[in-house]
Amino acid sequence: MTSSRTPLVIVTGLEGRHCGRVSRDLLARSGTVVVHHDVGRLGEGVVLRTVTRRTRDGLVEDRTAVELAHGCLSCTLRLDLLPLLHELGGRPEVGRIVLQLDPALEPEHLCWSIAHLILDDVPVEPTGTVADRVDVAGVLAVVDGRSWLDDVTGGEDLADRGLAATPDDERTLAQVGLGQVAFADAVLLAGGPVDAWSAARLDAVLDRMISGVPRADIAAGADHLLAAVGPGARRGRLSSAHDSLLPGQPPLGEDVGVSVIRFEAARPFHPERLHDALDVLLEGVVLSRGRIWLASQHDRALWLESAGQGMRMGDAGPWLATLTDDSGAWDDVDPERQVAAALRWHPLHGDRHTELAVLSHRQPGVAVITALDAALLTDEELAAGPDAWRALTDPFGSWHEDPCEATPAPDDRAATTDREDRA
Repeated sequence: MTSSRTPLVIVTGLEGRHCGRVSRDLLARSGTVVVHHDVGRLGEGVVLRTVTRRTRDGLVEDRTAVELAHGCLSCTLRLDLLPLLHELGGRPEVGRIVLQLDPALEPEHLCWSIAHLILDDVPVEPTGTVADRVDVAGVLAVVDGRSWLDDVTGGEDLADRGLAATPDDERTLAQVGLGQVAFADAVLLAGGPVDAWSAARLDAVLDRMISGVPRADIAAGADHLLAAVGPGARRGRLSSAHDSLLPGQPPLGEDVGVSVIRFEAARPFHPERLHDALDVLLEGVVLSRGRIWLASQHDRALWLESAGQGMRMGDAGPWLATLTDDSGAWDDVDPERQVAAALRWHPLHGDRHTELAVLSHRQPGVAVITALDAALLTDEELAAGPDAWRALTDPFGSWHEDPCEATPAPDDRAATTDREDRA
């Protein structure tokens, strides 16, 4: 069934010049409008908005300096970008919208906003959101083959590269760059790796990180790649802490030093030993993600996510074993999660377990598994039971980031299961 909403293509990447090339390429289709917000001066309360159209006389750019009193990314979305998308989606002459994101605007957060933020001064039916007018047709991530792998395995902040939106923007290149690619429906490669070895390593990482996601050289054309996006693509669908950790069918064997390490455990972690063991995921690892059973937080699943040399942990909701049959909470549980839980159900601990996927490019798998194994409760500690576990010293609390000195105060941020809200 054909949607009556205007297709929206989102172009994202760390390198603005490459994203600009892709956006210009997409303008070749009649009826396409490209929107770009430069948030480089957001700290001063100003955003430069550019809307580009193709006319009979060529490309026409409308540039506007938008003043935002609060100077924050949320205000940029709510007060200017989202209303503009809603307006363009209602114009009959606009056949497609291309949104070229500034690196500081992450695609998953944007897609959440499109689907959930209710706009002021627009009809509330059916939802009052931008999703009433536009339909995410695809997210294109643009990767610079010369720099991307170094960027997403290092410890630089956006500010180190001049990409931070505001003076207090402490996000890292790794966090943003990996999030862009992980959320993409297709990936365009630009710049080219410097040598065959670097090209092989980049391919090995992408093969394992985004298995099944089409990718091509930027010269192949963005519309050509969009046509290769399959019907099962996420197209703006948000991720969940209980989604598969290895989407698609990634190769699990090692190639040019790159491998996927899987770790599973049916007993909880000791909180202090786990805190010490997690250093193994901050060196030689591209990313790691998974669900944690922590002894001191027995009833709640924790979500762990690392990107390069940074890590975050947060609340992923209750274990299903804590839900009562008459609470109605089971009605909101994804059927796939229920099936997975039933297959591993323990008569005493229910669905509690640990499952991690680690994408390594230099860290040996045996080092990861040995460190994590040593952090699990011993037989004696396990026998002490949940009441004793809750009394263990817990360095995580409900929120945690590594390096530890970067951790915000507990009341600065509520724990959540949505990656972009934790960013």
